[in-house]
Amino acid sequence: MSIRHKAFIRLQALVPQHRLSRVAGWLAAHEHPVISQTIIRQFAKQYQIDMQLAQDESLGSYSSFNAFFTRALKPDARPIDSAPNAVTSPADGSISQLGSIAGDAVFQAKGQQFSLTQLLGGAKFAKPFIDGQFATVYLSPRDYHRVHMPFAGRLTDTLYIPGELFSVNGITAEHVSGLFARNERMVCLFNSEFNQKPIKMAVVLVGAMIVAGIETVATGKITPTGQPMHQQHDLYLAKGAELGRFYLGSTAIVIFPKDSMTWQENLSAGQAVKMGEKMGQIL
Repeated sequence: MSIRHKAFIRLQALVPQHRLSRVAGWLAAHEHPVISQTIIRQFAKQYQIDMQLAQDESLGSYSSFNAFFTRALKPDARPIDSAPNAVTSPADGSISQLGSIAGDAVFQAKGQQFSLTQLLGGAKFAKPFIDGQFATVYLSPRDYHRVHMPFAGRLTDTLYIPGELFSVNGITAEHVSGLFARNERMVCLFNSEFNQKPIKMAVVLVGAMIVAGIETVATGKITPTGQPMHQQHDLYLAKGAELGRFYLGSTAIVIFPKDSMTWQENLSAGQAVKMGEKMGQIL
């Protein structure tokens, strides 16, 4: 690791991550037109946001940066692959990694991995996914920041797991051990089926530095509290339906059990994906 990278990671470990994120959250939620419009317009310019895809194309119509950042897209902007067995991308972004899980170990980056059990909040939640399949999708600041269902399923559990708030990027993935299982996250567990065969599925929304909150359709917005929270649900969500959103972005991880599905052979780390496009197929 270079001296610059060491300093970058060391600085993140030293700064008050949660306090910084709360300040960012306050600014992002502020509805004073001068504050909100200044932030929105600077952000849109810096990241070259294509507002033609947005349901509401006018920057001036958003009351806060949060409203702008979690903006809805036009209904036809992201078609959902209609094949009955298709597993689709949960979000716009790029593939950080995907492939097979080696027992409890999930590949993070060269030389790094993280524990499935730690990621999902315990052995009983991780057990169905041992030796399974995973895909990690990173959402950059310019991406659409709602997370959607990669496959239809019934939401049974959500687990908010407090943790650290390291930024999520190539540098931290390569050099922060267990990054995704250390950061704050929301675990969503599902029961599904295909051809009358039951299938488990997990979608994990991972927080990061300056992420001011994670929201799901079942829990509403969850802000950092430092306390774990487990809720049970009985909510059916179709493939492509909105599952949640990030208030400032991070990463979504999709997990399936062993021998239940395969990923498309043409996919690889670093590849851009769009929400709704096919990433794999249920067997």
